[in-house]
Amino acid sequence: MLTGALLILAPLFLGFALSLENRRLMTVIHYAVEILVYFILALLGLGLGQMEGLASQLGGMAVQVLALVLVLFVANMIGLWLFHRWQPMALERPEGDISPGYRRLFLAGLKPLLAVTAGLLAGYYLLPDVPMAEQVATWALMLLLFLIGLQLRNAGLSLRKLLMNRQGLGIALSLTLSSLLAGVALMPWLGLPWHDTLALVSGFGWYSLSGIVIGDALGPAWGGVAFLNDVIREIVALAIIPLLIAGRPAMAIGYGGATAMDFTLPVIRSSGGLACVPVAIASGFLLSFLSPILMGVFLALG
Repeated sequence: MLTGALLILAPLFLGFALSLENRRLMTVIHYAVEILVYFILALLGLGLGQMEGLASQLGGMAVQVLALVLVLFVANMIGLWLFHRWQPMALERPEGDISPGYRRLFLAGLKPLLAVTAGLLAGYYLLPDVPMAEQVATWALMLLLFLIGLQLRNAGLSLRKLLMNRQGLGIALSLTLSSLLAGVALMPWLGLPWHDTLALVSGFGWYSLSGIVIGDALGPAWGGVAFLNDVIREIVALAIIPLLIAGRPAMAIGYGGATAMDFTLPVIRSSGGLACVPVAIASGFLLSFLSPILMGVFLALG
């Protein structure tokens, strides 16, 4: 398991170590990442569809997802509220009427679910057993992490400045610690070893990573649970960010997790103003790095 965890983490750090200046190549990498994400999610759905006894396990999976979403939501909100009370962040009202296109964002948030559903239906009704699907998904994930490492390194962000952003760093640490505490509370309910439960709560909204990594280590059912937990986080974040960001920006930005630097960033920008952008990028960036590291380390303890 330790070797597998290192293999998953190595491409991320390798990509982050390489500096690129070719903008056209970075554009190609951007589209390649998007294609790989949906390909990996379809493979996750395929694994679920070809899982023995799928129908009998769906009810249990739904309960597990509900428990994860609710307990993590409560724990994260408490942790981020405490940080907000300790280090309040003052915001200016955003100028102008900049609409991020909420309907478009919500529809985009449903795309991962559609990719997994398509793979699930194909695996359950159409395709014969694909024995190499798991290996293909693992190699695709390693390529995805390498490309994401390149994106993070070449996004014009200084790691030193990101780490010195006190609000972003505090939000990322608050979300991480509150998620791990939620994992401790969930251990008796989920019935998993402590290290597997902590790996399960370390996705921070990065559904394409958590679904495959957890599924590879714990089986397709738990991979589906991890995926649904993180994609629901993303969808809920889109709904609550405009409601919370004016009075409690740390809670609004933090609950988006790793998506605060990309998918939920337009909503953060339009609802909270420009002052929120560097904080959101810093917290999302740090959580994007912490997520694969924590999952790899916890799973390696099994």
